[in-house]
Amino acid sequence: MRIDLAANYGEERLPRYTSYPTAPHFSPAIGADTYARWLSELPGDASASLYLHVPFCREMCWYCGCHTQIVRRDGLIAAYQQTLCSEIAEVAETIGRRIKVEHIHFGGGTPTIMAPEAFAELMAAMRHAFFVLPSAEIAVEIDPRTLTAEMVEAMRLSGVNRASLGVQSFDPVVQRAINRVQSYEQTASVVDRLRRAGIMGLNFDLIYGLPHQTIASCLDTVRRSLELAPARFSVFGYAHVPSFKKHQRMINEAHLPDGLARHDQACAIANALKEAGYVQIGLDHFARPDDAMAVAFDQGTLRRNFQGYTTDQGEVLLGFGASAIGHLPQGYVQNDVQIGAYQHSITNGRLATAKGYRLTDDDRLRADIIERIMCEFGADLGDICARHGAEPEAMLASASRLKSLISDGVVKLDGDRLAVANDSRFLVRSVAAAFDAHLDPGKQLHSRAV
Repeated sequence: MRIDLAANYGEERLPRYTSYPTAPHFSPAIGADTYARWLSELPGDASASLYLHVPFCREMCWYCGCHTQIVRRDGLIAAYQQTLCSEIAEVAETIGRRIKVEHIHFGGGTPTIMAPEAFAELMAAMRHAFFVLPSAEIAVEIDPRTLTAEMVEAMRLSGVNRASLGVQSFDPVVQRAINRVQSYEQTASVVDRLRRAGIMGLNFDLIYGLPHQTIASCLDTVRRSLELAPARFSVFGYAHVPSFKKHQRMINEAHLPDGLARHDQACAIANALKEAGYVQIGLDHFARPDDAMAVAFDQGTLRRNFQGYTTDQGEVLLGFGASAIGHLPQGYVQNDVQIGAYQHSITNGRLATAKGYRLTDDDRLRADIIERIMCEFGADLGDICARHGAEPEAMLASASRLKSLISDGVVKLDGDRLAVANDSRFLVRSVAAAFDAHLDPGKQLHSRAV
């Protein structure tokens, strides 16, 4: 553990680089007309991934950084589901053909808050509008506290084959401090029901850096999670940004661990998972050696998008729902964050694009470099620059932040090959940021680097 590096770099606010440029740089200059034109220009052989955002929960978890709202009336959820169906039809019509789909991801909020029949109808709408391949991965994010047997059956009949379960922590003191009380028994019961339904690809989401969290409580959560043997773990550092997420003000900042404590928690979790036989994937994922994600990491084909690390090789991501982000060869688009405004656009036959970003050649070059650093802890700058018609010397000269990282031993540079030192991999976001031409260190838009 490099405590000196954690102290020097750990407090810096940096993106997680699930895109480049990152969402704060999106502009309202990119709207519905631009998105429609980009959709119509998709190559004939293009395939796509679909992301559906369901921005509703029954109660607010105070750590949450997602776009979501609390609902008690199921009618609001039903109306939103119908809007999603309409948006799917509108996007498919704009593309002008039944494009192939290899990945579908339901995020939230709580996607399983929908009525089971509404979920099935939504899946049917996607299969009608797009050619969902028989081998497609269909993943759903789940709150184990509210999942019903009827929804599990609807997921099974709809072809869902992967589920991500929010666990965060099994420590009851931590759970009360973040307003998410979820017993081990609840989680174990959901795991059993999903497996009985044939949904075998299970992911657990854990968080460190939460109020009252300690190394001991983190390790106890890992131990109990391992008893349920998920295929993958996602381990995220809590991002405390109460200026953007007002409900986070319910968390007492005095109870949050500092940067060094967060680093120790992250290392303890990582070491425990690796000792249990999981392969560390990039910054924050762990997978069994035979899992598709571990295979992609080993083969150098791992990718990164708005869902984090992925095996998805597609260049087209179509986002549906309020705040959903899409990625096309031309750039990024994001729907209106406000649910009412989103629904108004779709109901009136218009795409709901509120902002976006048109990629430049330099953006594409830097995006490739940043993705390889985030996925492989290194990058062959000569190879990547050659594919983009650029010179690695010019790229290195533009990365002024890289000099201190090299002098501190975080990065090793062998000719044009860049590698993050093994004991400094927890600072991979700092290394990626060295190639970010849009980064404004003065703006507190992101979570801490550690």
